[in-house]
Amino acid sequence: MDAKGFQQYKEQAVDTMTQGELLLMLYDELVKRLTRADLALDKQEYPLFEASVERSLDIIRYLDDTLDKQYPISANLARLYEYFCYELHRVMAGRNKTELARVKTMVGELRDSFRAAQQNNDSGK
Repeated sequence: MDAKGFQQYKEQAVDTMTQGELLLMLYDELVKRLTRADLALDKQEYPLFEASVERSLDIIRYLDDTLDKQYPISANLARLYEYFCYELHRVMAGRNKTELARVKTMVGELRDSFRAAQQNNDSGK
């Protein structure tokens, strides 16, 4: 398959995803980037570490920007996203592995919660 065909396939796959599937894809990518940052920090590959944390911040900001403010849980999620951003800035400034692990754990738990909610929603149809 050529590069153009593969790109079209990826775009079509994203276009046909539900909102829940897209949300889980973003969280999976966020966990992946935080893992990459952790590994880069272990190897003292600081440019990769910083790029991975920056990309994680971009994803969190996107998640925050797309919150539907009509639901009460959105305010709680917005505060949580703000906390993640604050902590990741601290992680980047101090190359703090402990805080990175804590944020990664919290993001993973949040992703798992959304995954469980998606599965409950899918089974209730």
